[in-house]
Amino acid sequence: MAKIAIMGFGTVGSGVLEVCRRNAASIARRAGEPVEVKYILDVRDFSDSPDAALFVKDINVILNDPEVKVVVETIGGTRFAYPYVRQCLESGRSVCTSNKEMVATYGAELLALAREHKAAFLFEASVGGGTPIITPMHQCLAANQISQIQGIVNGTTNFMLTKMKRENMGFDAALKIAQQLGYAETKDPGDDVDGRDACRKIAILSSLACGHHVYPDNIPARGIRDVAVEDVKAAEQLDCAIKLIAWYHENPEGAADAFSAGVEPMLVPESNQLAGVNDVFNAVLMQGDMLGDVVFYGKGAGKLPTASAVVADVIDALKDGSKIHDSLFWKPAEKLDHQLVDTAKYSYYIRTAGVPAAALPNVAGPGKLMFDYGDSAAYLIEAATAADLEAVAAKLEVLGGRLALVLKKLPE
Repeated sequence: MAKIAIMGFGTVGSGVLEVCRRNAASIARRAGEPVEVKYILDVRDFSDSPDAALFVKDINVILNDPEVKVVVETIGGTRFAYPYVRQCLESGRSVCTSNKEMVATYGAELLALAREHKAAFLFEASVGGGTPIITPMHQCLAANQISQIQGIVNGTTNFMLTKMKRENMGFDAALKIAQQLGYAETKDPGDDVDGRDACRKIAILSSLACGHHVYPDNIPARGIRDVAVEDVKAAEQLDCAIKLIAWYHENPEGAADAFSAGVEPMLVPESNQLAGVNDVFNAVLMQGDMLGDVVFYGKGAGKLPTASAVVADVIDALKDGSKIHDSLFWKPAEKLDHQLVDTAKYSYYIRTAGVPAAALPNVAGPGKLMFDYGDSAAYLIEAATAADLEAVAAKLEVLGGRLALVLKKLPE
């Protein structure tokens, strides 16, 4: 009998307990022994719970019990989760987590700590929720050099953009529905709509792809707050959908950085598989040098989908222990003093305010006028770099206008 503990009894933590009980027989068969939750660590009062006997408020209860082999961390954030996870790994216990912020910030350190103490540190649920991405990447794709990643990794913003497209809905109205359905935080939805959640996820995937730690602080990230209904309609004229894309790609030899990464709303051509990913679904497209393109698709969030990925990690931790880190690891690295900006040329959709549309060809170069609403105009630039866009923004300011929105167009 393998005894485990759960730290944090919120949505995912309670889901882990439910999955362990509902699928106990199949989990035991795959793990090689029955798996039982012995403790649940949470400072809140659960005295009315049918499982009240499992709850503890002191992590030392878990650390002092030699029966506990694996600890599940679903507290979230880093204030408590990070020191607790460190203590668990240092005690030789494996840790399975869904905590993207902790993995993106401290992943290299915690992976090294797990190997040092012959434990496993697993985090499948940190990127795709219930959709497997991490395990296929470090196992099934181990013979490939991953040269490119493009992903829709935030279900909240994808749901909102789908609403905006299908129902001609503005950002604020779409956000309100997402909050009512529990997809977005009511108090502060910024992690989702401003791209921070997606940034942490692409930092994790980038670290796996390049082999050393990539910090979210070095990844430029923009969200979808500035996307308006008129932009969604203009995208349709171009046979594109607007999606929040988290991306990574290797740079050509001679570039300042070996790779670039970012999070930004983009024009995605309908010919691209990501354009058809709607509602709360996620999808990640990876390009391997041997395999070519492969796509992972599924629900990016939800209690039981995410918990199922955490419990799968528990099984791997019990079966393989620290041996799993023969393939699942990346090296420590210093934080860069700059952003990993993409220097390649793309077509760009821009929406401007405060300047006449007639001025845009002179300001932005060759392109196509998408609409002219007097004070607001949209223009598709044929080819430009990120530096060119900064120059366009500066010119607009001189003319008394501003750059209200920038959307890079993914190549066909």
